[in-house]
Amino acid sequence: MKHNEKEYTVKEALLFSQRVAQLSKALWKTIEKDWQQWIKPYNLNINEHHILWIADHLDGASISEIAKFGVMHVSTAFNFSKKLEERGFLEFSKKANDKRNTYIKLTKQGEDILSKLYEDFSPDRTSILKGSLPLQNLYGKFPEMMEMMIVIRNIYGDDFMEIFEHSFNNIEDTLYEDNGRLTKKQPKSEKLLSSS
Repeated sequence: MKHNEKEYTVKEALLFSQRVAQLSKALWKTIEKDWQQWIKPYNLNINEHHILWIADHLDGASISEIAKFGVMHVSTAFNFSKKLEERGFLEFSKKANDKRNTYIKLTKQGEDILSKLYEDFSPDRTSILKGSLPLQNLYGKFPEMMEMMIVIRNIYGDDFMEIFEHSFNNIEDTLYEDNGRLTKKQPKSEKLLSSS
């Protein structure tokens, strides 16, 4: 078979594309509902929470990086970041060697609201988790994401996936579970200050 010949039919391509589209839409609807219910008591919308979350993991991210990793338009990232700044959750800055880009960083108040959100997370209120439990019960683990991650890497690139992996490694390193609740570990410098 020649290199440029397709190994699939147009019909197969249509079926695959539409299957992914329909499943993704159904999955997103459930995720969106779960996500909104989780953050509603904190008077945040999904974009605002996502920006706080990304800012926490990228510590000093540019608006462009927030937009890229948050899969949102730069103006959306900027406008919602501005609202978060007005509420005292973010601070804006410019770097001496980079006056073109605007950078954001969580404030203490922003860190506190994220900590409260982690503590308030309840698996019982997560439909996507409930839908995955039969597989987890059968195989002893949640569904693998490897194939989907490869598709996303092919669409958004290595940078996106590096940030994706970094953020989840960060969660792994900074959160601990105690009696079914998540708590964010204090940085070492805060631990030393609070114990004196």
